[in-house]
Amino acid sequence: MSTNRMDRVNELLKREIAAALFRVMSETGFDLSAVTITRVQTSSNLRSARVMVSIRDHENERSKMMGRLERHRTEIQQIIHDNVVLKYTPHLTFEIDSSIEEGDRVLSIISQIETTLPAEETSEEEPSSDKGEDENG
Repeated sequence: MSTNRMDRVNELLKREIAAALFRVMSETGFDLSAVTITRVQTSSNLRSARVMVSIRDHENERSKMMGRLERHRTEIQQIIHDNVVLKYTPHLTFEIDSSIEEGDRVLSIISQIETTLPAEETSEEEPSSDKGEDENG
């Protein structure tokens, strides 16, 4: 299957899984605001899909939230089956995606470095930020 089609299938599944999560989990008291479907990776035969999930601000409850997602997996798959026309409905596997948290950590480190730089170094960098302007105006 072409990568362009796989990208479209993955994006479609991502949207439908997010909508299905909202329908299934909103009645359970599950904090949906903390859950983000970051990406879906479908196998080339469309029989399985890895659903990468980011769960923010709930470090101590992450495994409990993943357990709830896994318990409701079949309901979510059924909604996907009803709403998406594919040769096969993929078997969903939920996995934690820590890339957002890692990115936040890197940004935090960068901002710490910027605040600890001496003022002289930062003022020397400012004139060089005149991207592409020539001296005549």
